[in-house]
Amino acid sequence: MASRIATRFANLKAQGRSAFVAYIMAGDPDFDTTLEILKGLPAAGADIIELGFPFSDPMADGPAIQFAAQRALKGGMTLSGTLDLVARFRTMDRETPIVLMGYLNPILNRGFETFALDAGAAGVDGIIIVDCPPEEADPVADALEAEGISLIRLAAPTTDDARLPAVIRRTSGFVYYVSVAGVTGVKEADAGEVAPAVARIRKASGLPVVVGFGVRTPERAASVARVADGVVVGSALVEEIAAAIAQSRDPVSKVLETVASLSKAAHFVRADGPLSA
Repeated sequence: MASRIATRFANLKAQGRSAFVAYIMAGDPDFDTTLEILKGLPAAGADIIELGFPFSDPMADGPAIQFAAQRALKGGMTLSGTLDLVARFRTMDRETPIVLMGYLNPILNRGFETFALDAGAAGVDGIIIVDCPPEEADPVADALEAEGISLIRLAAPTTDDARLPAVIRRTSGFVYYVSVAGVTGVKEADAGEVAPAVARIRKASGLPVVVGFGVRTPERAASVARVADGVVVGSALVEEIAAAIAQSRDPVSKVLETVASLSKAAHFVRADGPLSA
């Protein structure tokens, strides 16, 4: 049976649309608020949900997501709590793919097999482990594959043709292309620079290529969606949460409004034709 991720990309391709991927941090600012946001994301236009699990030393994340992780940790969020969120979401939505994103230490501490079993039971479809080198990924890849969970790898502007085969080995679901050199939410993606890299990675991997780390506005989402199979927005959403907290407002409606605006832009540009092969 095809995975939720593969099914979602196949359906989007048939519609001529790129995927809109919404990232939020589990537990930011608390469990119940995250669950309410998760519940609203599909209707707001999120095709895939990327759910971060907080870590104390998030080396790939810019200030916005670092602060989100700190808020979540302060509120008591854990990897177990993140899986609980997924399980609660799955009681209401059995179709929207959920991809976890985070760092190796919490998974290593739990044990690869135990983590994979728990993640599969909760309804996780894929995971991005930011700081796990391909050369050291086989044990966790074995555990994830046994539970039908995709290990999704990151490629970057510095990933040349010599390095790419190692990066895409045992990758499934999609490849996440980091559009800028640096951390999340600091620089903006340039579609003209992204397009050749996306085409090269798609050809080498045979997988959809989703672009993130540099998309913050509807205009940028639209331009990147023209050349990629999907667009990820994260920092702009967690900044909405931070702003709402600072103003003592409920962040749920504001985040979902922002997702609706961004997803509409990402979807519209390809509504008149199929995605490229």
